[in-house]
Amino acid sequence: MHTPPRVLVIRRRYLGDIVLLGPVFRNLRLHWPDARLDAVAEPAFAPLLALNPDVNETLVLPRGLGEWPGFIRRLRRARYTHVLDLDNTERTALITRLTGAPVRVALWYVRHAWPWVYTAAVQSDPAKHEHRSIIEYYLSALAPAGVPIASREVRLVPRESDVAAARQLIRGAGRRILLHPGSRSAFRMWPAENFARVCDRVQDELGAQVFVIAGPGEQEAVTRIKAAAKSHVVTINAALGLPQFAALAAQFDLMLCHDSGPMHVAAAVGTPVVALFGSQNPVPFAPVGAGHTLLQPPLPCPACASPDQCVPGDSYRNFCVRNITVDRVVAAIRAKFDR
Repeated sequence: MHTPPRVLVIRRRYLGDIVLLGPVFRNLRLHWPDARLDAVAEPAFAPLLALNPDVNETLVLPRGLGEWPGFIRRLRRARYTHVLDLDNTERTALITRLTGAPVRVALWYVRHAWPWVYTAAVQSDPAKHEHRSIIEYYLSALAPAGVPIASREVRLVPRESDVAAARQLIRGAGRRILLHPGSRSAFRMWPAENFARVCDRVQDELGAQVFVIAGPGEQEAVTRIKAAAKSHVVTINAALGLPQFAALAAQFDLMLCHDSGPMHVAAAVGTPVVALFGSQNPVPFAPVGAGHTLLQPPLPCPACASPDQCVPGDSYRNFCVRNITVDRVVAAIRAKFDR
């Protein structure tokens, strides 16, 4: 009697990384249609994996010592046959070993934690690592498990209840643009005044209504955009979890954003994105799928945006994104609507 495999994929964080796990689960499902496919993620990101139709369940990484005994019992009861550790830290190596799975694969780039835990390890070639999508990095962990690569699809499916609620937030017909002006790095944020000018122009020239949304700590950018805009910009103030944000993003014709986790969520639900990048390498985390536009300034910058603050060579500490012009952004949005 055939016993379907039981596979655990470990990736603790971050938002974009969790979304881009999609092809790993898709290929596992295509190869083993009846398999049990579970994930381990931190509490903040676990809800998003529920929108991946190939994932059966997500185990939430314990937040404190008191949660570990129950977590370990779940690991042991699951009787996993395969573990793919895409983090390869001491903690995830411990989790991998505690499963007792016969096949335990480590994926590593910088260092290989506790190599004795694993039955196989895949090291990313340093010469190629920064020149390929992070998806290709993840997919390389499938070979030791004997799983062929047949798909690179990234797909999230919002829940019907969340879609219905999202539609109530954005009633009205016509072209709709979702603007998310936030970023984890203040150096990678386009000026609020530029976003305001884009809002005015797309309304005047394209008849599109802009809705702006921001996460915790990003409200100042929204306030500045609304203060500078001459057109009516609709603010979405509802407190949304990740599944609810995915459902909301799916209702728009386009999303304008920075290189960010929300960019990947929007792309995964099928919404075209116009994404603003600074000097960071766009290859590993470019939005996946057709119909997306990635805008980046000329590099090296012909004129430094902030010579007294920028740190050459450090993409987390320069303002190169400011050298993307309003005209380029508006042209990219117009091109989407003209298709």
